[in-house]
Amino acid sequence: MDSLSEKLAEMTDTAEAYCGLIKNNNQSVNGGWLGELYALLPRLHSAVTGLTTLEGDDAPVPEVDLDTRFELYSRLRQQLGERDSYWLEFDASPEQMHMSGSLADDLTDIYFDLQHGLELLDEAWPQRAARLWQSTYRIHWGQHLVDAERHLYALKVREQLNPN
Repeated sequence: MDSLSEKLAEMTDTAEAYCGLIKNNNQSVNGGWLGELYALLPRLHSAVTGLTTLEGDDAPVPEVDLDTRFELYSRLRQQLGERDSYWLEFDASPEQMHMSGSLADDLTDIYFDLQHGLELLDEAWPQRAARLWQSTYRIHWGQHLVDAERHLYALKVREQLNPN
């Protein structure tokens, strides 16, 4: 069985790859960053669920500067264009049947939760970073991750991951 340090190293590497891809996606050749993201998100899902449960309370969703968050969301929304919006698919009441999601919103929320964990690692608090990633995955970004994976899969099968 893998030790916590090996699982944490895997999560850290994946979180760094994700945050780097989101932060620098406008520099990606031919808009291929969505294809990279399509391959990375399952690895992220595996890495966070592979962390062993740690003792302690759930960490709160970190506070994010709303202007910084909106700036990233707006940039991603512009880059995604028509590929941003999607319909949520679930059994729901008639009032909820037409709810939609935003890939830019999903990617932004995941980014800030992962980035906060990376900042804790920089401060030499690996146990707190792992606990933060686990708890915020459970209470916040896990649903964003599932929705983003589903939407990117739909774009891939329709051959819309890369711009024409």
